Amino acid sequence: MGFLAVIIAGIGGFMFGAVWYTVFAKQWMAASGVPLNEAGDAPANRSNPVPYITSIVGAILVAGMMRHVFVLSGIDTVGAGLVSGFGTGLFLVSPWIATFYGFSARPFRLTLIDGGYATFGCTVIGTILTLF
Repeated sequence: MGFLAVIIAGIGGFMFGAVWYTVFAKQWMAASGVPLNEAGDAPANRSNPVPYITSIVGAILVAGMMRHVFVLSGIDTVGAGLVSGFGTGLFLVSPWIATFYGFSARPFRLTLIDGGYATFGCTVIGTILTLF
């Protein structure tokens, strides 16, 4: 059942990202400086499957490692999964994003958007993992 939980949690984290970046699409495009399509309303590489494949594989890998840590730590309730997922995103992933973006002189707005996804995406993953 652990393997299935990891897949479902990874897909949940990926789906949360789809919602997150739909809500923050305009702000993210402006802050990231990503090349836009001719209409200027979407990233130019929107039809390229590689970022989407990378994202779902990444979310599944994160879910797998989080499950491993949860099992070793005895995290087995929904509340503990939610808090531990939140902490993973906020205190493990987001500081790395802030470091990368700080040294590459990226806008702080981008750190907040991407760090927010990391924080709440891990929260979703942690919550789903503890439902199984």
